[in-house]
Amino acid sequence: MEQKLKAGILGATGMVGQRFISLLADHPYFEIAALAASPRSAGKTYEEAVGGRWKMETPMPEKVARMTVMNVTEVEKVASQVDMVFSAVDMSKDEIRRIEEAYAKTETPVVSNNSAHRWTPDVPMVVPEINVEHFDVIPFQKKRLGTERGFIAVKPNCSIQAYTPALAAWKEFGPTELVAATYQAISGAGKTFRDWPEMVGNVIPFISGEEEKSEKEPLRIFGQIENGVIVPAKEPVITCQCVRIPVLNGHTAAAFVRFREKPSKEELIEKLVSFRGYPQEHALPSAPKQFIQYCEEENRPQITIDVDYERGMGVSIGRLREDTVYDWKFIGMAHNTLRGAAGGAVLCAETLVSMGYITKK
Repeated sequence: MEQKLKAGILGATGMVGQRFISLLADHPYFEIAALAASPRSAGKTYEEAVGGRWKMETPMPEKVARMTVMNVTEVEKVASQVDMVFSAVDMSKDEIRRIEEAYAKTETPVVSNNSAHRWTPDVPMVVPEINVEHFDVIPFQKKRLGTERGFIAVKPNCSIQAYTPALAAWKEFGPTELVAATYQAISGAGKTFRDWPEMVGNVIPFISGEEEKSEKEPLRIFGQIENGVIVPAKEPVITCQCVRIPVLNGHTAAAFVRFREKPSKEELIEKLVSFRGYPQEHALPSAPKQFIQYCEEENRPQITIDVDYERGMGVSIGRLREDTVYDWKFIGMAHNTLRGAAGGAVLCAETLVSMGYITKK
């Protein structure tokens, strides 16, 4: 790009906000122009506001460390300094819906990591390789909001990244049912082992709200636009159990799938490794060159080997084999804070820039 877009980060001091900062520090499309957080952080330098809570593996960028944090509720003030914002605010769902719409109504596009707007009928929830056509709902949303360029777009839940791409790759075979158990890293709760020592050597068989998201969000991704809103698909029917495990990064899923057609193992694997979408076709900066890798070894995918596949933006599938109850079963794995959170949102923003939805003010 000739001139980078000025980006703001809402909820900049939290774990996902920190991940946004690390991803945008040297980004070819965006420069960090504003950091916003709660009133208790406002007025401090970012380094002061975060204190010892910087959780990224890479150092805090010096320029960002010196920036003054703004009050996220001073919407007009923050919006005046940016072309668009990434949202990772930590508020109630009602508060998030209100504040994200408030930013959109200042003619500032919002790309959100939050779940609050995932079921707003005219807000696109997109995995850019799978359902980029859902961005076509944005003009209808703008009409509702009364905006020229302001809108909200969201990315889906982190847990579904481990199996939904496989379902998308296998669409022509007609997947009708899926049973999945997800084994989810502690960073999905915004934690490290230092923050959450009781997770060491522990498993917690409950993650609030996660099973509903894991069962319903893929259907919205596979849905279609009708009369200016996104109507979820009816298949595949999905049921999930979600478990927290003592791993820092990387969500794994054990999945069992039934198809309308009866594909061979070779056909299923070929569809996985050849699956491409808009980000690959347009060589977007955060796009994995190969979206899905198939691991032939019986003991993969593994977190320690595969979590950073394609800089954490790829998906790993393995152990594909016939099942005695369903047709096929497999193991999927994806990086939850990169592909599943901030990285997925950045890829959505890159796609929106490429498609002309996000421009300079």
